[in-house]
Amino acid sequence: MTTQTLYQLAAEQKSAEVTDWSARISWVIGLVVLVVFVYWLMRQGWKWRGNLQSDLPAPATVPDGYADGEKLLTLSGRYHASTTAGQWLDRIVAHGLGTRSRVELTLTADGLDVVRPGAADFFVPAADLRGARTERALAGKVLPEGGLLVITWALGDQLIDSGFRSDHSAEHPAWVDAVNHLTSTTEGIAR
Repeated sequence: MTTQTLYQLAAEQKSAEVTDWSARISWVIGLVVLVVFVYWLMRQGWKWRGNLQSDLPAPATVPDGYADGEKLLTLSGRYHASTTAGQWLDRIVAHGLGTRSRVELTLTADGLDVVRPGAADFFVPAADLRGARTERALAGKVLPEGGLLVITWALGDQLIDSGFRSDHSAEHPAWVDAVNHLTSTTEGIAR
């Protein structure tokens, strides 16, 4: 190649077409279809899990006169999930128990009131409480040691672990002590 032809090539204003729009649009449409399909599969799996757990009874609602009782503790934070007791990855989705949300917990001698804005509220009678502890993981949520307050309770004949995270994690040990004291008191009465 001569110098003259190189100068001519360098001086040309028009460059070759870089983008093949039809191929790019096809790839974008294919990717969108794939994402929608994966989302649909996840939704079907969630509904399937709910159908498998449909034999669980609905959680109790707050009894009349509950607000009149003395509040032992209150907590504001996040509700993470409920799982089968001892199975930290076996999420329970029936009756809305798998929906993460904000939470307001109130513990009285009658039981535990779980108020969840944007999700179904429920009540755990004191006789159904089985204990409390701090954990670092529940239903795929992993936090530093003691970052989750896990309360074990009975729903029908199944034991359930429900995970909560207080806005102030220093409250967790007081909740563990109070719930465990309440369960030992109600077990003593039941015997």
